[in-house]
Amino acid sequence: MTPAIPPAAAPLEVTDESAEKSTTSPAPEANESRSPGQLAWRRFKRDRTGVISAVIVIFFFVIALAAPLIAKVYGKNPYTTYASQDPSLLDAFAYPSGPNGGMSSQFWFGVEPQLGRDVFTFLLYAIRNSLGIALAASVITMVLGVVIGVTAGYLGGRTDYFVGRLIDILLSFPSTLFFIAFMPVVYGLFVAPDDNIPTSLRATCLILVLAGFGWASIARLLRGQVLGLREREFVEAAKVTGASSRRIVFKELLPNLWTPIIIQATLMVPMYVTTEAGLAFLGVGMIDPTPDWGVMIQRGAQFYTNDLTFMLFPGVSMVIFVLAFNLLGDSVRDALDPKSKR
Repeated sequence: MTPAIPPAAAPLEVTDESAEKSTTSPAPEANESRSPGQLAWRRFKRDRTGVISAVIVIFFFVIALAAPLIAKVYGKNPYTTYASQDPSLLDAFAYPSGPNGGMSSQFWFGVEPQLGRDVFTFLLYAIRNSLGIALAASVITMVLGVVIGVTAGYLGGRTDYFVGRLIDILLSFPSTLFFIAFMPVVYGLFVAPDDNIPTSLRATCLILVLAGFGWASIARLLRGQVLGLREREFVEAAKVTGASSRRIVFKELLPNLWTPIIIQATLMVPMYVTTEAGLAFLGVGMIDPTPDWGVMIQRGAQFYTNDLTFMLFPGVSMVIFVLAFNLLGDSVRDALDPKSKR
């Protein structure tokens, strides 16, 4: 009798199954769980527009921080009237005598009409001052909005009612007209009408007024979010275990509010940049000779018919920064909340 030959297909089937498993099973690294922050960072890195906008925004902030060092290396400052040292920089009509606003190897962006100040260093310090005011006002606004909004939403009752009515009153003001009318009143609280207002006082009052009337929208948004979160099971479970109100707010509520907080912060900075520049242009914010985007545009508007250069550089730079920051805010929103992307 011929001995039975064992089938050869059995080992082949095992090999095929193992091969199939090895090809279909994901790598161990892919199976590792990622935090929401890591997932948002991955989505953001894939957004080319967001990455480019972030680079532009970081570039502006680096320029703002390094403005004194750059000016020292460059050898100029924004306050010296170089035309008084070299009258040939301006013509008989007090406009730059050289082409393109007097641009040269000595003055990279030209000189200012009438006074002959260096435009390049003036722009550096204008970016520094404008971004500093906008960033400080944004930080204070976010702190006030988060504290008041979360407190009102969590406590409810009379506190929520009072805060809600206060928010309604603040949001009913026409902000631009109110700033124009209110800023001189704020200055008058600290200095006499005939005295010069220090630059530091102008900047401080501007920051406080912007933040004082800007927190209402953030507080309303977070109040609505907290009203929905405080009835969730995890908050009720924390209350049952005897957790304090402080622990519930910081450990349970705030971690679920970081997305709207970050999104609002990225949209608030460019809004304050344009608001601060508008107030400076109208003469109720920073004023000449303090370098500021609004001051440069206001000064440049007087000479644009004969010399567009002095108005061109601050205008273009501010548009680029605001556009980049707005695009960055959109990218951050899409990365943190993919459902919002259409």
